[in-house]
Amino acid sequence: MLDRDPDRRDRVLALFREAGHHAVPAPDGLAAAEAIALPGFDTLVLDLEWPDLDLAGLRTTLAPERPAEPDSLEHAERRHIAFTLRHTAGNKRRAAQLLGISRSTLLHKVRKYGLEGDSTG
Repeated sequence: MLDRDPDRRDRVLALFREAGHHAVPAPDGLAAAEAIALPGFDTLVLDLEWPDLDLAGLRTTLAPERPAEPDSLEHAERRHIAFTLRHTAGNKRRAAQLLGISRSTLLHKVRKYGLEGDSTG
């Protein structure tokens, strides 16, 4: 999250975190650009009145001319399992049901992808 007001930024980040999201503060444009490049990035909250905000550069970063290569199946599976665990607040039995796999298969994949104790992915 890129916001000039650190108190407002902290309050909004706390709301996202309380909802189970991984939220990253960005005190400046460079930090925001680095956050956008992180794997799994899916949402950007920013102050459009930020001084010297380069909207054209931001558009290029968010929608490059050449689309990125697709994730590997393993990476996509890990991300989807982590998402499902967040959705079920860590309830593995319910997550397995939603994923259409047995609980033991889910537990194996949780270990494989290092998601133990990490329902946020």
